[in-house]
Amino acid sequence: MATQRIIYGTAWKKERTTALVISAVLNGFRAIDTACQPKHYREDLVGEALQILQEKHGITREDLFLQTKYTPIGGQDRNKPLPYDPSTRLETQINASFQKSLANLRTSYLDSLLLHSPLNTIAQTITAWRTLMALQDSGKVKFIGVSNTYDVAILEALERDGGRKVQVVQNRWFEGNQWDKEVLSYCLKNGVQYQSFWTLSGSPSLLAHPDLQSFAQRKGWTPAQALFRLAQSRGITPLSGTTQETHMQQDVAIENVELDNKDEQILDRICSWMGLTEVTQ
Repeated sequence: MATQRIIYGTAWKKERTTALVISAVLNGFRAIDTACQPKHYREDLVGEALQILQEKHGITREDLFLQTKYTPIGGQDRNKPLPYDPSTRLETQINASFQKSLANLRTSYLDSLLLHSPLNTIAQTITAWRTLMALQDSGKVKFIGVSNTYDVAILEALERDGGRKVQVVQNRWFEGNQWDKEVLSYCLKNGVQYQSFWTLSGSPSLLAHPDLQSFAQRKGWTPAQALFRLAQSRGITPLSGTTQETHMQQDVAIENVELDNKDEQILDRICSWMGLTEVTQ
């Protein structure tokens, strides 16, 4: 199982991607998320950042957890260069996208490769999953998983009919989907790493909750730090896409802070308010 506690997200960073990835790593991040999707990511600039980190700062590829995604054609912008020929077989598309990712990221392997979303049918999704399995079996990918997958039945089908359990799920985790209870529960029960995005921006009520504010004050943290630590304490790996160095430092600083009994009581009350008590116990 992937074990990262926090991941730096590179979506929407555009031409700032190189500088921001360098800054994130120099400020303590050791896991980076991207995608072979020019519409929202500059995967090539992540690769440029990795090279600069190694050449100028001595931080090697092996020091980092690197995750990217195969994005189906429905999630691509056809006005931008596509990483594969959409007229080819699905397996060919995924392998072409994978090779493009390796070239963009200037690496010979990936720590994690995700389907950016389920495909149009379960049969196509299983075909895609088996292609990821083959890449994992080749030794070029350590972990495989899915993103934007909110139906437990799909996760179960990938294991039952695809032939291998999902190892990573990356979903929106926010008040708008009641914190994705069913998928989160499945992941926690089955040893699947659950990665969350929209963790901060999607949950203003949680950030303003008196108990979360109280927890933050007890630890001398910001509410954002408190929310990330709440997530981590319940087996969730949050993504942070901050562009501010101070926030980068704050995000990684909380990971190893011990929580006492009073902290846990406060977090239990928050989880009860969120309806997550049974999910996270």
